[in-house]
Amino acid sequence: MTTPHSPSNYPLGSAVPPFTQHAISVSLPTWADNVGYEEGEKRVVDAMVTGYPRFFIHLRIEKLARICELKFGAANEKCMLYPSKKVADQCRSFMLDRASLAGTPTHARLVQYHIYPEDTPVPSTQHTVELHIVLFPADAWPFAKQFWQHTGLGISSRLADYCLSLLPVESPNSPVLSSTSPRTPFKTLNKHYSVKRAPQSSSFGSALSLSSNLQEELSKDQNIYLEERYGRNLPVNAGSQAKRAMRRRIAGVLVRDNWEDCPNGPCAGAQDVEVGPSHRGVKDVTEDDVYLFPTGMSAIWSAHQLILGTRPPVKSVCFGFTYTDTLKILQKWGPGCHFLGHGLDSDIDALETIIKQELSANPSALPIAALFTEFPSNPLLRSADISVLRALADKYNFVIVIDETIGNFVNVDVLQHADVVVSSLSKIFSGDANTMGGSLILNPQSRHYATLKAHMSATYEDTYFDEDAIFMERNSRNFAWRIRIIDENTLAVCDFLRSRSIAGGTSIPSPVIKEVFYPKYITTENYLSCKLPEGGYGGLFSLTFTSTAASRAFFDNMPFQKGPSLGTNFTLACPYTILAHFFELGWAAEYGVEEGLVRISVGMEERQGLLEGFEVALRAAEAAM
Repeated sequence: MTTPHSPSNYPLGSAVPPFTQHAISVSLPTWADNVGYEEGEKRVVDAMVTGYPRFFIHLRIEKLARICELKFGAANEKCMLYPSKKVADQCRSFMLDRASLAGTPTHARLVQYHIYPEDTPVPSTQHTVELHIVLFPADAWPFAKQFWQHTGLGISSRLADYCLSLLPVESPNSPVLSSTSPRTPFKTLNKHYSVKRAPQSSSFGSALSLSSNLQEELSKDQNIYLEERYGRNLPVNAGSQAKRAMRRRIAGVLVRDNWEDCPNGPCAGAQDVEVGPSHRGVKDVTEDDVYLFPTGMSAIWSAHQLILGTRPPVKSVCFGFTYTDTLKILQKWGPGCHFLGHGLDSDIDALETIIKQELSANPSALPIAALFTEFPSNPLLRSADISVLRALADKYNFVIVIDETIGNFVNVDVLQHADVVVSSLSKIFSGDANTMGGSLILNPQSRHYATLKAHMSATYEDTYFDEDAIFMERNSRNFAWRIRIIDENTLAVCDFLRSRSIAGGTSIPSPVIKEVFYPKYITTENYLSCKLPEGGYGGLFSLTFTSTAASRAFFDNMPFQKGPSLGTNFTLACPYTILAHFFELGWAAEYGVEEGLVRISVGMEERQGLLEGFEVALRAAEAAM
């Protein structure tokens, strides 16, 4: 059983990591809590003070949105906040399109809001924020929320914080602080990946009070002072240097990345730092081939926009059971996609059949525009045969986009097989789960490079807020070292659990674990074809059980953090299918994603303690049978 001070006993709805104002996960410590979250159970809803940023609108963003609604909105209007006019325009276009398709036409309007301190006689760009507001009727909220969730392009909680710091302090009786009108809960309209989202806090007043009491113990100035004084971050005006450091780190061109020798900032971002040939396995990669985005999902969305902008208007392919919103993006923007959800070698035959059918119908047309896949996939950790897919791409002239978030470029080399590689930097690249980010890298050896590069040069817009980038750069300085530890920990845990599983051939009576989904055991040959000599198998794995009761007992008794996200420096688990596919369990099961699947991201804890914790959970699962 869990101990009174176990991480799994952190309060329901509290920030993960604890006491972190901009945490990107939330504590959902029991199976029942996760089900309650999906069903909108009052007990769970009322406890939520934070959540994963693309699904839960952070309380600081909520407060800023309420101010904007009062200042610019008409009666019964809600709003979404974006960092640029281009993104706001895209949100409005999406809303109008989806509402029309749903048979409920709507309208939306844009407001450009320049925010600067009132006591500034001549506002400078350094202290001015340009906020773009999309205002729409309240009943159009689901369409606005879809764009926010799928694209990850909304403003961050840090940007909202900065905007609020520039505005006059509200009095306790201000409508912004005293309003009790909650935002409309979100429910997606598509069948696949549809999730009933719980309403957010029951009132702005109570939510903001909780936020102030629990998450704002230090003032903004105190937080900045501590970060800069102890060398953890660059000064807050050095965002461009932080971004340059990250682009070089991701491109693999740093000759030395001696973060320990640079206590006051990243040498990696200096103008005169020594760079050399990339170690990413592809000739001529430079930092200029790397593009940063505010979230991993915005990098994937931008990759799809890149395809739509450079390829003929034909369907793409989603190869494998990818993360929730990747399929949504391919379905809702452009001509649609072919979904090959198993991602096994047999699906390559199905892919060739699709290509031949398309060519038969129109021999002069491109059969598919692009193929999107994860290496390995989330949550089944399956790896596609990338070399065969590459050969097909060369033969039929389509683009390959690979999401390397789970594998990460310390462990695997997929850039050599891809035209575009995307990643969520919010995961292991950061590790601290306190900031979001994403990246897109172009392969300069790709036959499509010149076209893709020209389009990115003409259309790329940097909307990554500087303070978020500064935190991300700080977090990523030792990511390679952290990954080695996490790889070794995960391997030890998975070997232990598989030795007690049916798939592992255990001799123990009545085993409760059916399979351990981990690249060492799943589509191993495909993974090894891209695994670097010094690379590991990664820090993520999933388990399936012989009964739902065993799944629940195992999850409830794990003495680790429980919540969404992955790639954290601490162990983090969730009942993945419940969180991602609660209202389509049967559909997910068709692709091997079982209702009782538990996904676990292993952290840097002491290894023996990890093994003992999983032993406790396993015994509880065995006792539940």
